[in-house]
Amino acid sequence: MRTSIVLFTCDLRLSDHPPLRAALDGGGRVVPLFVRDPAVDAACFAAPNRRAFLADCLRDLDARLRERGGRLVLREGDTVTQVCRVAAETDTDEVHMADDVSAFAHARERRLRRALEAAGRRLYVHDTVSTAVAPGSVTPAASDHFAVFTPYFRRWSEQGLRDVWEAPRAITVPEEVGSVMLPERGQVSETSPGLCRGGETEGRRRLTAWLRSGLDSYEERHDDLAGDATSKLSPHLHFGTLSPVEAVRRARRAGGPGADAFVRQIAWRDFNRQVLAARPDAAARDYRTHGDNWRVGKSVEADVEAWREGLTGYPVVDAAMRQLRHEGWMHNRGRLLVASFLTKTLYVDWRVGARHFLDLLVDGDLANNQLNWQWMAGTGTDTRPNRVFNPVTQGKRYDPDGDYVRRWVEELACVQGGAVHEPWKLPAQERSKTGYPEPIVSLAEGLERFKRARGRS
Repeated sequence: MRTSIVLFTCDLRLSDHPPLRAALDGGGRVVPLFVRDPAVDAACFAAPNRRAFLADCLRDLDARLRERGGRLVLREGDTVTQVCRVAAETDTDEVHMADDVSAFAHARERRLRRALEAAGRRLYVHDTVSTAVAPGSVTPAASDHFAVFTPYFRRWSEQGLRDVWEAPRAITVPEEVGSVMLPERGQVSETSPGLCRGGETEGRRRLTAWLRSGLDSYEERHDDLAGDATSKLSPHLHFGTLSPVEAVRRARRAGGPGADAFVRQIAWRDFNRQVLAARPDAAARDYRTHGDNWRVGKSVEADVEAWREGLTGYPVVDAAMRQLRHEGWMHNRGRLLVASFLTKTLYVDWRVGARHFLDLLVDGDLANNQLNWQWMAGTGTDTRPNRVFNPVTQGKRYDPDGDYVRRWVEELACVQGGAVHEPWKLPAQERSKTGYPEPIVSLAEGLERFKRARGRS
């Protein structure tokens, strides 16, 4: 009987899964395979929050496969070696997998293709699994990718999306193929206490609930820090427990301004992935350099540590950083503010911030994380590279009553209203009782330093 392997990587679901559909269309047996590869951990995936979320995803995937008569096959070791070993054990002719955009993923795909072809087997790589529109399918006339979002989004919006496929009803997995034990979330230490649950079942539940109750107000409320009105679907899109094609189609079907704004955010995700696919070195190097001579030294290390711990003396920045540590997630407006503060107010290399985010974010996606940090640092695709977000002004605008700050900065829980954004203006006796730190730098000083560094008057 014919057997195919489906190699799961960033696509941990059964619904709307092109590689799985292609393997099942050929008839016969399927080996749903996931490989825990130490090289993936070495390439920034070893963060506890993502490992715990991954454990949820793998267990849920296995459970959904068992409901259909199958099971997940889990192996450990080098991905290419393990795939070839399973292919030999099951006399498999073909392997199906999703495409990916990082330099690591490209190298893995090339190695796997060579190894399979040497054994007389074929590798099929499927697009629009982790994106709504495939990287490279939308390009300007004179380049291999779009460097500005607005024209990209215009073309992206004109693309017809493929059909959404339901999860298969039955899957037959060869009994003889062995598997190691599935990991458990509880085996992972040092996770954020407020970390969300993973898995396709949870992801689909979240999407359905949010489309029903959160989509309509998304356009007007998505920047509301205290309202927490974003979808929080980014971890599920990152791990592929949700299909971006399905998310776009369902949002468009619901319609309205909220749907348009939500779809635009998914397009931003696709935009960053097409940039990284074309420029893999942008994960570590400036996409557009300004010759920045970033600050270094002991005093800078102290500033960075205060930023990491949420002790900068700027309440909205500290609230966002504490949310990150507690949940392994941060509101998007918060991400913009803390990135601006680190790279422009403190004038610290964006890679320092990107690394910290990857250490904690459950949705720590290489394309979105690195390129969004570059966008905020002014070394990426932002058409206004020298913009600086004032954390006081931004706090008053997007957390006018101070509820977000009070939620995360317990020292300021008793400060009333918008005054929480400028605690240094409190009477000295009242301020001393809070125990909240003084600002580590004045905003005027930080702005002037940044202007000098970028050659602006």
